[in-house]
Amino acid sequence: MQSRTITVTNKLGVHARPAGLLTKTASLFDCSVILEKGGKRVDAKSILAVMTMAAKCGDEIRIITSGHNDKEALEATAALFLSKFGEDE
Repeated sequence: MQSRTITVTNKLGVHARPAGLLTKTASLFDCSVILEKGGKRVDAKSILAVMTMAAKCGDEIRIITSGHNDKEALEATAALFLSKFGEDE
């Protein structure tokens, strides 16, 4: 199991497009990818679950991965947050 806490830094937070990117990325890996915010955990492979987190700029998200290629899944998921999901603002 791997985990990392990251802060949402893109201005609009995790809206529909970033949620889709997270889901698409998490689905590439043969492991569990969980996002945790305020004690609530959601499956990152479910776009509906990711969107219900309502993560906004400044929120802290804990990424938890476990399984076959959990380290790679953690790094890829964290990279999306660090790149601000490709958004300029």
